[in-house]
Amino acid sequence: MIEPILKVSDLRKSYDEGRIEALRGVNLSIAAGEFLAISGPSGSGKSTLLQLLGGLDRPTSGQVLFRNARLGAEIDLDAFRSKSVGFIFQAFHLMPTLRVLENVQVPMLALNPTPHNRAELALALLREMDLGDRLRQYPNELSAGERQRVAIARALANAPEILLADEPTGNLDSVNSARIMEILTGIQKQRGMTLIVVTHENEIAHSAARQIRLRDGRIEP
Repeated sequence: MIEPILKVSDLRKSYDEGRIEALRGVNLSIAAGEFLAISGPSGSGKSTLLQLLGGLDRPTSGQVLFRNARLGAEIDLDAFRSKSVGFIFQAFHLMPTLRVLENVQVPMLALNPTPHNRAELALALLREMDLGDRLRQYPNELSAGERQRVAIARALANAPEILLADEPTGNLDSVNSARIMEILTGIQKQRGMTLIVVTHENEIAHSAARQIRLRDGRIEP
């Protein structure tokens, strides 16, 4: 049996002094190297779950385990986010004042102290994304599809074990959506990474090896 890389137990997250319950007792085990899609209607808790899996937030109760160690207790959240997880968002979240080559290097600053090494690694990742001719551009000079490919390169900067993508095709047309998913699935297979994608698009959800659906903060049976 493949060891779970992430496991959540009775995970609950509430806001506004408990009046809003985003997650209501989620239990989930995710195997190392798995491609999992999380789907469900708007407001079902998909993005909240992804944020807790990535250590971007803390649960109200319950726990998230990474390789059987508890996030926020046995594992420092900053270190976890820096070393073990790469994030891809619908809105890209690139830094507008930095060029493409510089954007990809941002996650490396704390872990890779040598500027030359950072630049060489960023260049290799951007070439892998077919962006070798866009190194000196700023984000606002790129198409939406190009910006998302820069974001993928940035997510891979520290060679994480887990790639988390929150609606990665939400701002893209059908052609670019297909290309981004081809890139992500290719990365998952070639690198053996764990890929978790939040999506409301059935076609993307069905491309995953496993799919779960959330509704009202719970996993549907």
